[in-house]
Amino acid sequence: MTRKLPTWPVYLLGALYPVWLLYQGLTGGLGVDPVKVMEHNLGEAGLQLLILGMVVTPLRKFTGITLLKFRRSIGLLAFFYIFLHLLVWLVLDVQILSQIWADILKRPYITIGMAGFVLMLPLAVTSNNWSVRRLGRRWNRLHKLTYGVALLGGLHFVMLVKGFQIEPLIYAAVILVLLALRWSPTRRSARA
Repeated sequence: MTRKLPTWPVYLLGALYPVWLLYQGLTGGLGVDPVKVMEHNLGEAGLQLLILGMVVTPLRKFTGITLLKFRRSIGLLAFFYIFLHLLVWLVLDVQILSQIWADILKRPYITIGMAGFVLMLPLAVTSNNWSVRRLGRRWNRLHKLTYGVALLGGLHFVMLVKGFQIEPLIYAAVILVLLALRWSPTRRSARA
């Protein structure tokens, strides 16, 4: 049934959230520090989409529900949200080029977040049919970087919060469970 559904509504719905956040920020709906709220919400939504993309394979394996057709659009939206998260931080929050570089070097959670973003760049650039055909099996190997990106994103969120907060730990735990499902002993023995 999902094969008959087009992917364009995923992109359309995904584009609405940042527009809604911007509208909320401009009209006072995001509180006293709208930049921080936008920055946080875009980053968290990007992490949620990364996790959703990782859920596609276990969902098919354990329930038979196939959403493979939508995994690329989910991944591109995750990149878009994380790019916007970074853009809000760069342009609206920090604004000073020398301070941006100093923060990347000085603050480990920013360093880890930037590393995750850099790993996403080749994934976003090669998320098209031409790259899939051109790269062949190497495309699959390249796109396994998604797991590293998700780990770095989860770690970035855990390190970002001050004090003990359960939400980032839940995200990290979900990512670890999904990675464990990907590399379970039965999967390795089946490949051998």
